[in-house]
Amino acid sequence: MLNQRFFDLLNESVQAFLQFLATERGLAANTCASYGRDLDKFCAFIADWRLTAWQEVEDKHIRGFVAELHRDELAAKSIQRHLSAIRTFYQFLIAEKCVTHNPAAGVKAPKAQRHLPQTLDVDQLNGLLSFAVTDALSARDKAMLELVYSSGLRVSELVSLNLYDIDFPGASLVVTGKGNKTRMLPIGRVALEALRVWVKYRAQSAPLDEEALFLSKQGRRLSTRSVQQRFDYWAKRMHTEGKVYPHRLRHSFASHMLESSGDLRAVQELLGHEDISTTQVYTHLDFQHLMSVYESAHPRAKKQDD
Repeated sequence: MLNQRFFDLLNESVQAFLQFLATERGLAANTCASYGRDLDKFCAFIADWRLTAWQEVEDKHIRGFVAELHRDELAAKSIQRHLSAIRTFYQFLIAEKCVTHNPAAGVKAPKAQRHLPQTLDVDQLNGLLSFAVTDALSARDKAMLELVYSSGLRVSELVSLNLYDIDFPGASLVVTGKGNKTRMLPIGRVALEALRVWVKYRAQSAPLDEEALFLSKQGRRLSTRSVQQRFDYWAKRMHTEGKVYPHRLRHSFASHMLESSGDLRAVQELLGHEDISTTQVYTHLDFQHLMSVYESAHPRAKKQDD
C-alpha cells in the first residue's frame, strides 16, 4: 500500500527541484513537466518501501524501479530518461545538502536500439530548395529552409530568432539553444541571400514593435507547428522523397558537415550538443554511407549476380 505521508514528503522535494530547473537552469516548461512525470512515478514506487527520507534510498531501490519499468514493457530509451531524471534530481539534493550520495550513479539502463537519423542527400536538398520566390510567403519559407540546412538549427531555435540576431555583414547569427545557452553560427552564402530577400518583404508589412525574424501572415512570431507544416508543404510541392521536417534538415546538415570535414568536435559545437556522444550518431551514419560506397565499388565486395 502506498505510504501517502512519505509520498507527500518526497513530492515536496521534487517540486523544489522542478522550480530550480525552471528558474536557475532555464529549462523549458515541457522539459520540466517531463522530469516531473518521471519523478512522480519514482516517488510512487519508493513510497511503498519503509523509508523515511531520500537519504535512505539505495541502489537496490533504483534497480527495482528499473526492473518494474522493464516489466511494464517501457522502451529502453524511456527507462534511460527516467534514470537520468533520478540522477539529476539527486545531484540537486546533494547540492542542497539533503543527501550525501547519489544511489542512481552506478545503475545502468538497458541499451536502447540506436536508430540512425533520416537525412536528405545533396540532390534531394537541391530539388527541395529550387522553388522560385514569387511573394512574401515563398520568400519567408525559402529563408527558413535555407537557414535550417545552412546552420543546423533546431526548429525551436529558428522560431525564437529575432531580427537583430542576424549579422549580415559578418554572415553569422546568434541563437539561443537548450538551457538558454547561446552560440554563434555561420550562415552560408545562399541562406544569407535568401534572408536578405525575406527581410525586404518583411519590412513591408511587419509591425514596428515586432522583433521576431519570421512572421505569420498576421504579423506575429511563427509557431513551431506552422514551420513544420510549411516544410511539409514544400516537400510535397517539390516532390521530395520521404517526409521532410525541420529536424531532418538539421540531421542532413550534420551528416554532410561530418562527411566533408571529419571534424566531430566542430559539428558538436555547431549543433549545440552538450555531450559529444549525441553527435557521434552521425559517425555511424557516415560509416553506413562509406559501406554502401565500398560495397558498390570494391571488386571483392560486390555481390555476385544470381
